[in-house]
Amino acid sequence: MNMNDDQQARLVELLDREAIRQLRNDYSRCLDSGNIDGLSRVFTEDASLEVTVGAMEGLEAIKAGLRDAYRQFDRDGRGHYPFVHVIANHEIRLTGADSAEGQCYLIDFETASKTDDEGRVDKNPLLLLGLYHDRYQRVDGEWRIAYSKLDVVWPSQAD
Repeated sequence: MNMNDDQQARLVELLDREAIRQLRNDYSRCLDSGNIDGLSRVFTEDASLEVTVGAMEGLEAIKAGLRDAYRQFDRDGRGHYPFVHVIANHEIRLTGADSAEGQCYLIDFETASKTDDEGRVDKNPLLLLGLYHDRYQRVDGEWRIAYSKLDVVWPSQAD
């Protein structure tokens, strides 16, 4: 089957969108499995990341910051975040041949032992709901996250 130019362009766009969508899955898997070095396949060298544990500039700072966060959150000694990061409703807008923007929801579950303010075991695994705002860039033929900011929508800062 031969494709015309329009069909071929649409196929390339679909492949680009899927490669970008996979970045969010890879990021979540790296965090949830403790594979910080795998983030080299997710972010550009000069990426910016703003998440609940702080703002980081550059791939090495991102990796170092997230490694430090492991020590902060790993109450059960698993060697990685005690979370399950679920990504949903990923919207992607191609803005150029090698650039795109997008956003997606984060549903973050906590799997570590935790207690409430009164010392009772808290069995609710829901940690937070958030919205990632991303910019993507193709570098050496591969899509990467160049900028990412997480806005926490629940619990609100007022809670």
